[in-house]
Amino acid sequence: MRAPILTQKRARLLRRNLTLPERTLWALLRRDGLGLHFRRQHALGSYVLDFYCATARLCVEVDGPVHAERAAPDARRDAWLGEQGIRTLRFSVEEVEQRPAVVLAAIRDAAARSSG
Repeated sequence: MRAPILTQKRARLLRRNLTLPERTLWALLRRDGLGLHFRRQHALGSYVLDFYCATARLCVEVDGPVHAERAAPDARRDAWLGEQGIRTLRFSVEEVEQRPAVVLAAIRDAAARSSG
């Protein structure tokens, strides 16, 4: 599904301004050799996904403190993505920073379930 122009522009801006945890996860996804191609800050519909793997139909989100206040919008977004056949994995900032190997293993497992 093609994203509206404003969403595409927002995604481009977000790609230039990744948070530290997003930069950390992006570096891990790029060099880990998962054998998957992830896009960062990918526009899809009216949403911008932190990381998206089209072959596995997998969205990976890094949730900071603001997401505690956004539970309902995040649930609607995840439901919409689910209707599109896209699975969403959410990790906290702390998980990405303190347990990156566990995060990568969870992403690898989810991608394997999605692909196979």
